[in-house]
Amino acid sequence: MKLKTTVLGTTYQFRDLKEVMAKANEEKSGDQLAGIAAADARERIAAKEVLAELTLAEIRNHPLVPPEEDEVSRVIEAGINENIYRSLQNWTVAELREYILQQQVGNEELRRISCGLTSEMIAAVTKLMSNLDLIQAAAKIEVVTHCNIAIGQRGVLAGRAQPNHPTDSIAGIKASLYEALSYGIGDAVIGVNPVIDTTDSVKEILFATKEVMEKWNIPTQNCVLAHVTTQMRAIRQGAPADMIFQSIAGSEQGNKAFGISVEMLDEADDLIRRQGTATGPNCWYFETGQGSELSAEAHHGVDQLTMEARCYGLARKYRPFIVNTVVGFIGPEYLYDSKQVIRAGLEDHFMGKMHGLPMGVDVCYTNHIKADQNDMENLAVLLAAAGVNYLIGVPMADDCMLNYQSTSYHDIATLRETLGLRPAPAFERWLERMGLMENGKLTSIAGDPTLFLE
Repeated sequence: MKLKTTVLGTTYQFRDLKEVMAKANEEKSGDQLAGIAAADARERIAAKEVLAELTLAEIRNHPLVPPEEDEVSRVIEAGINENIYRSLQNWTVAELREYILQQQVGNEELRRISCGLTSEMIAAVTKLMSNLDLIQAAAKIEVVTHCNIAIGQRGVLAGRAQPNHPTDSIAGIKASLYEALSYGIGDAVIGVNPVIDTTDSVKEILFATKEVMEKWNIPTQNCVLAHVTTQMRAIRQGAPADMIFQSIAGSEQGNKAFGISVEMLDEADDLIRRQGTATGPNCWYFETGQGSELSAEAHHGVDQLTMEARCYGLARKYRPFIVNTVVGFIGPEYLYDSKQVIRAGLEDHFMGKMHGLPMGVDVCYTNHIKADQNDMENLAVLLAAAGVNYLIGVPMADDCMLNYQSTSYHDIATLRETLGLRPAPAFERWLERMGLMENGKLTSIAGDPTLFLE
């Protein structure tokens, strides 16, 4: 494995694949915090040059986190189609990039070759791509999933209604939810982040959201984003959950920090398929975000982009309905400013799609990051152009419980109007029956939540 190159008269000798992968990353404050980032642009270019000439076999044969030490690595390895891998193993990372970006190569072929790629290979090719490359490649990939309804079809932009409340007030949650529905948002999921992670609170929210769905015959799915064990207790006690949720990390140690393991996810997977209320077959909702492994001191010296890719390698084992990266939520320690957040959002979306996952993005930032709402709107447009499956909707783009900024209900409606996108087909038919949409456009009564107070 050649780890040496010369750029403008300076020779760079990298220690191992882990160092090459880290230093080939675009600038990220998280990698700098970990002490593994390139010293300057010239070293970054040198690392990219070395990485471009490595073969996919060399990447697989030099695991960054050895399978014998990490169960996420074992899951990734077990998920590889060996026949497809053998047909690709002698490609360089540069050749993989060129192949992905060929105009003749479309959705079916990208979905096929993805089955032979490890998460580290997908991370490697991502490091060689420009933002436009990431948009072009992701836009080719169509991942349609079905819980109670199907989303992910080409030309569809779904929205998660996130009607959080700072005290888990059911009346407050419903008020926010009615506003979301009035703007045509909620086809991806009605997903509530609870303040109180208790079985009783989760049950109450699940029953309340399901009651709204049944009263108004809304074709969607519900979920409460508590810890997976809390949700499991609620489901066993009869709570109506269409999906089960969990945040995941790209290492076994990182998942331990979340209080989970592959064995626990397997148990939850069995439960939601036996006792969940959705028609299926896709019943999982996973969330990720660059930097979570470093914050738990569980990154094994690996850069945050590659660890993020490994999250997707774990997620695809469970055939989820939706996945999203909460791209700017962790803070400036990991993504310092809007440039880094935008880059990470495009990277994560592409990597998820290349894993065959139904990717959404929480286009978001915290108040102490160097970004503003205009930056997030820019990223939302880029992601919509890249074919993102869904975005998050919160009232006025300001989550009153989690205390961060995201995209609003009307932002998603505006993106649909501007880019000619539609809600999920079943949900759009419901909007038409409610008089909220006609011929793909919101009507004059849209945005008025009092419609649901009859």
